[in-house]
Amino acid sequence: MRKRSLIAVFTAALCLLGSVPATAAPRLHLPAPSGRHAVGTQDRYLVDRTREDPWTGGPRELMITLTYPALPGGRPAPYLPDGIAAAVNAQAHAALGAGPFDFGFTTPARAGAPMLPGRHPVLLYSPGAQSSRLLGTVLVEQLASEGYVVVSLDHTHDALAVDLPGGRVEPSTLPPSSEAVNRKLIATRVADVEFVLDRLGLDRVGMFGHSAGGFTAAEVMANDPRVVAGANLDGSMVFNAAEGRFGRAATEGLDRPFLLMSAGDHSSATDPSWASFVSHQRGPLVDLHEPAGEHGSFTDYQAWLPQLGADPAKVRAVIGDVDPETMLRKEKAALSGFFDEHLRKRRDLNPR
Repeated sequence: MRKRSLIAVFTAALCLLGSVPATAAPRLHLPAPSGRHAVGTQDRYLVDRTREDPWTGGPRELMITLTYPALPGGRPAPYLPDGIAAAVNAQAHAALGAGPFDFGFTTPARAGAPMLPGRHPVLLYSPGAQSSRLLGTVLVEQLASEGYVVVSLDHTHDALAVDLPGGRVEPSTLPPSSEAVNRKLIATRVADVEFVLDRLGLDRVGMFGHSAGGFTAAEVMANDPRVVAGANLDGSMVFNAAEGRFGRAATEGLDRPFLLMSAGDHSSATDPSWASFVSHQRGPLVDLHEPAGEHGSFTDYQAWLPQLGADPAKVRAVIGDVDPETMLRKEKAALSGFFDEHLRKRRDLNPR
C-alpha cells in the first residue's frame, strides 16, 4: 500500500525458504520494555465460521496474541516459532544478502503469566501486508508494560506466515498488487478485526497498525464506532495511486482521534492519501514525522537489524539513519502519550 514498502522484497523472499545458506547465526535480543508492569503473553486460535477465507476458501482461521500487564509466573516467551523464523530469515536474506539469523531467543514477556487484576484499556495491533503480528513485539510489549492489554492479530494468507495449531504454517498467498486485490485485502482485514472485537466482547478500544495495518486501523474506525482512537504508522491509505482512489477514512475523515506517524520521505506532505485524510479529519489529529527513519523503523527490524553486522547501506534502506534507541523512544512516547490522552485522559507525546 505504501509505494516504498518492503512487500516486493518480502514476496520474493518467500521463494527462498529452505535455501538460506547455513552460516554462523548471530544471536539477537529485543530491548526490555520500560513500563512499571511485568508483561505476560498468550496466543489464541480463532475460527470465524460465518466467513469463507477469501484467499483460499475454507473456514477463516486467525491467530491472535494477547499481551498484558502481568503478575509473576509463566515461562520465558519465545520470540518467533520455527515456521515464522524461517520466513523472516528468508526476508532478511533477500533484503540484506546475509543470514541465517538466530531467532530462537525469548522476549522480556512471560508466556502464560496471570494477568494483573483490574481494568485495563485495550488496544488492537494490525501488522503490515505480508508481515507478521510478531514483528511488532517491541512496541506491543512496551504498551503492555504501561498497563494496556494489546490484541495483535495476523491476517491469514495476507500475513508473511501464520503459525496455526498442530504445527501448521500458512504462508502468504496474496496475488500481485492491483486495485481489486488492495480493496479485497483491506475489506478482509476490517472483517477480521470486527470478528475479533465480537469474539472477545470488546468495546471502547484503541487500535494501531503499521503500513497496511495503519490503513486497516483507519478503515475499521470508519466502519465501527467501538474503536475510539487509532494510529497509523507509515501506511498509505490508497487503493489505486494512479487514479487517486483512497480509502473511506482518507476520503471522509474520522470524527474520533487519530495519530499519523511517518518516516523518511513519506509524510502527509508527500502522500496524497494522507493529505486528503488531514484535510477531511474532524476529530483530534496528531501528525508526527521522523525524517531520518524509514518504513521498517516501525517494526522490530528497528531493534534487531543493527545487531546483525550486515551491510550498513542495506540496513539503512530498511530502517534509515536514525539512532535505533532514539526512534524506539519516539515511537513509544507517541503511542503511549496518544492513547493515554484518549483512553486514559493523560497526555505526554514527548520522548522519555
